[in-house]
Amino acid sequence: MKYLGLDLGTKTLGISISETGIIANALTILRHDNNFDYLIEELDKIIKEKKIDVLVLGLPKNMNNTIGERGQMILDFKEKLEVFNLPIVLEDERLTTKVAESILINADVSRKKRKQVIDKMAANVILQSYLDRGGYNGRKEN
Repeated sequence: MKYLGLDLGTKTLGISISETGIIANALTILRHDNNFDYLIEELDKIIKEKKIDVLVLGLPKNMNNTIGERGQMILDFKEKLEVFNLPIVLEDERLTTKVAESILINADVSRKKRKQVIDKMAANVILQSYLDRGGYNGRKEN
């Protein structure tokens, strides 16, 4: 199974990939101005080229487990992703940006460089977290 991890922010979409179902690798960042149609077009190219089987989309929840305004934006984006007719998994992404930043700081990545790669690293943390729990095995997903 091949997985694509997605971290949708207000200005960028961080993307990671796992071609083995074991290890996630940061892939790219797509910039957008809440133009989901543009993102769908670009994702279509990646999904076809990489032969993706499952999408793992980060869902930001509040610390009390409720869905806020950003979470609703993710749910709206998830509806757009359904055009691909692939399983879409919603992965709790609370604190993933903090984890990604910590990884980059520990790797001694400069502040300027961290800003450029943080979104795809957050997507990587989201996807790796999902894979570490066993990944997709045909069970009904969100």
